[in-house]
This record gives sequence, structure tokens and C-alpha cells, in this order.
Amino acid sequence: MNGAALDRVFRTASGRIIAALATRFRDLTLAEDAFSESCLRAVRTWPERGVPANPPAWLYRASERVAIDMLRRRRVREQYVPTDVAVELSAEDAMMDDACVIPDERLRLIFICCHPAVAPDARAALTLRLVCGLTITEIARAFLVQEATLAQRLVRAKHKIAEAGVPFELPSRESWPERMEAVLSTLEIAYAKAHEDASGVSSHAGFAVEMLHLSKLLTELVPQAGEAFALAALIRYAEARRPARVDGAGVMVPLAEQDPELWRRDLITEAEALLIDATRLAPSASRTLQAQLQRIWCMRRSLNEPAPWPRILALYDRLLELRDDPIVRLNRAVAVAEVEDAATALCEVEALASQSLENFLPYHAVRADLFARTGRVDAAQVAYRKALALNPSVAEARWLERKMTAL
Repeated sequence: MNGAALDRVFRTASGRIIAALATRFRDLTLAEDAFSESCLRAVRTWPERGVPANPPAWLYRASERVAIDMLRRRRVREQYVPTDVAVELSAEDAMMDDACVIPDERLRLIFICCHPAVAPDARAALTLRLVCGLTITEIARAFLVQEATLAQRLVRAKHKIAEAGVPFELPSRESWPERMEAVLSTLEIAYAKAHEDASGVSSHAGFAVEMLHLSKLLTELVPQAGEAFALAALIRYAEARRPARVDGAGVMVPLAEQDPELWRRDLITEAEALLIDATRLAPSASRTLQAQLQRIWCMRRSLNEPAPWPRILALYDRLLELRDDPIVRLNRAVAVAEVEDAATALCEVEALASQSLENFLPYHAVRADLFARTGRVDAAQVAYRKALALNPSVAEARWLERKMTAL
């Protein structure tokens, strides 16, 4: 098994194992440290002795032994380690028993980790770190915050959990609504990590299929949650376009230039049904409007039809009334450039300079395009270099390089 394969095993297993260890030992830091040590041991031993038949089980048991050794060294083992009777049913086994309530392991863990005792601005971030295995850098960029700021939030969240003795247990159905926003945000960002790689070869590519499944499952578990239906529709509209997102040379194709005849109509049909429910249950919710934005594009049948920029701009104006944030304003500016002019759009984008977008790749890509369209070639080249410095996916990097070369 090569390094990439090992990395996939570790990423896939990390959420379940860390959450199970945290459930058993009530200590997130201990759980993370023990899992990291077990991964190091696997890297050293698996190439020589062979990969075990069940790698996640091996990692869990190794992590468990590491955690106990760590507790022994702290001389407080009696306070944390369960009795021999409790060991008969491990934390991992107990969590698996919740399948009858939420029949998917990752979604169960997301609900468990989105505990209301954790500050609202840290719930989804903590869950993305523990359950989905995203790095501090990836999560910080998703939330448009500095890495140091996010790291502090996660440390405070872990301390809060430890001090309050928060049980890592599946909440009752009555408690689901208070966790719903964090759950939705987690699914949304996890899918975004898969979507930003047009070719679908990144370490997070598997999230695309997973989030299709989990978002639909969430609508079945909580059929009154309108924004869950909206998110499920949004993910399907976006994923339907994947077959047209990369050209024959492996270069990303912008949405307005994608061939609609290549889009997956089966996913678009699913999205249509979900959006009907979202519109009925949460007609004014921001996620419903976002799904409607995706729908406008997906109603296009061929490249011969004009791009629906005026309708896109009108819907962004409505979304801005509900969710006035830098990302909405940046996306709206793209539509402004097409409906009005690039100079007006550039002024709106430049007004976002103080909005913590320095590590947000689309911000630099949009600026570069607008600089180029307004004749500021040198500024465009600088902006393209900044975008490329943020480690885009291969397909996106090729597109950025092509645009920069065209200058």
C-alpha cells in the first residue's frame, strides 16, 4: 500500500475513531493525539508486516492502547478508563448501535459533535476537523478566518467539552433542531471541498458522493427541515454539472462555458423535486435561494441559449437581503460584470478588500479577470499569481495559468 492509499485509509477512519475515543475517554485532545500516534505506528509497521484485513479496526485498537498508555503516564488512569465490564461494549460498538436512529455512521457522528455546549461559531468547524478530517487551513479558508483564530476557537471548544463533561452521545430527536444549522454547515462545507476540485481527484473527492447521500438522508430523517431539502437540491444541481467541468486537456471549464448537454439530467430531476419541498417549507431561507440560483443555470439546455446573467443578478440581489456576506457580494459582482460592466463590478470587489478574503482563491481569480477586462494587465497578473499560490486543484490551476498566459 503506497503513501496515498495509506492517507486515504487514515482520512476515512479518522472521524469514526477519534469520535469513538472521545466518547470513551471524554477527552478530545487525548483522542486526537492517540489517533495520530497510531497512524505513525501504521506507517512504520504496515509496509513491513502487511496491511491488516480491517485497517480501521487496527487503528482503533492501536489508538485505544496508546490512549491508555498516555493516561497511565498521567497517573490518573482510574479516572478515565472504563471498568472491565464496560470494555465488553466499547464506545465504538455503542455508537454503532445508534444505526436504527440515524442509519449512517458519518451523519451520526456529525450530530454527536455538533453539541450546543460548543460555541455556535465553532460547532461546524470542530465537526469538520474531527469527522471529516479537514485541516485547520482548509477550515479557516472555508470560514474566511485566520488560521490562528480558528485554532483558538477549536481549543476553546475542546476545553468547553472537557470542563462541562459533555457526553458524546447521539441526541434525542427533540434536540436535533438546535443542532441542525451546524449539521447543514458541515455538509455544505464538506461538499464544497469536493466541488472545488473540478476533476474529482483530490483527497476530499469522495465527499461528493457522500454528501449526495447524507443530504438526502437528512431530508428523510427531518422532513420538516426546509433548508435540508434546499441543501440536498443545491448539491444535486452542482454535482449534475461535473461531467462538463473539465475539458479534454484537463482544464477547468467555467460554468457559463460548460456544455449543458453533458450535464446529468437524472440529478437535476432529483434536485427539482427537492427544491419544490424546500420552497414549500422554507421559501425565504438563504439556502433555498442558493438552490434556486443553481437551478437557473441547470435549466439551460445548450450553449446556444444565452447565459442567464440578468436572472442570476436579480436573485443575488434578493439573497443579499438575507445573507449580506463577502462571498455573496463576490458572486454578485461576477453577475454585475456580465449585466452591467466590468468596471462597476471591480469597484464592488475592491470594496471587499477588508473582508478577510486574502486566502480565498475565488476572490483573487475574480479580481484578476476584472483587472484584465478593464485593461489593467499588470494587476491581473499579480492577482492570478496570488490565486495560484493558494494551491488550487490541478484543473483549476491549468485554467488560471491559461488565463494568465492569454494576457
